[in-house]
This record gives sequence, structure tokens and C-alpha cells, in this order.
Amino acid sequence: QVQLVESGGGLVQPGGSLRLSCVASGSIISGKSMGWYRQAPGQTRESVASITSGGGINYADSVKGRFTISRDNAKNTMYLQMNSLKPEDTAVYFCNRVPFPLWSWGQGTQVTVSS
Repeated sequence: QVQLVESGGGLVQPGGSLRLSCVASGSIISGKSMGWYRQAPGQTRESVASITSGGGINYADSVKGRFTISRDNAKNTMYLQMNSLKPEDTAVYFCNRVPFPLWSWGQGTQVTVSS
């Protein structure tokens, strides 16, 4: 069974940065398209960024130019570098397969952007 563990969240002021990590165990991410999702209070979960096995990348319009997704297949890990954070980025961030979240969800990591 695949287990996803997200980390790196926290409380940050507007304009600040965070780097999220997603480690997969029980399967390998190599050869698979992966992505980051987020869910704000009272909102549905949305896709934030995705990266294919070949390195093709897509971002939601709301994070373009501020977030950078990357992967290290050797470490079975995916990252999300988040810069110029805004209060509206506040959410629990999750990782999973894309375009469909085929693996069980992890607990996510809370990102709070507030002064």
C-alpha cells in the first residue's frame, strides 16, 4: 500500500517562502505524473501544480510565477517551492498522482499565510 507523507508547512508572513516535500513509500514515483493539491477551509480540493515523468510542468493560474514544482526520483520525493506567499494560499497541501489521485491521501501539511 502506498503511503504519502507531506511536510514543510508552517506559519509564514505574506511575501514569505516555504518548501514542501512529499515522500512516497510502497511504490515509486518514477515514471508517474505527480502533483500538489490544496484544500482551504470550506473549499474543495484543487490542483496546484503537476509534473509528468518526463518533466512537463503545469501550474494553476493562481500560483504561476510564484510556485515551483520539482521531483527527485532517486529519493522518491517531490517538492513544491512556494515564494511570494499570499493569505489566499492558506490551505492544507497534499500530494498525489495526477491527473487522478489514484493513491490514498496523506495527512497533508498545513500552510498558513498571515501577518
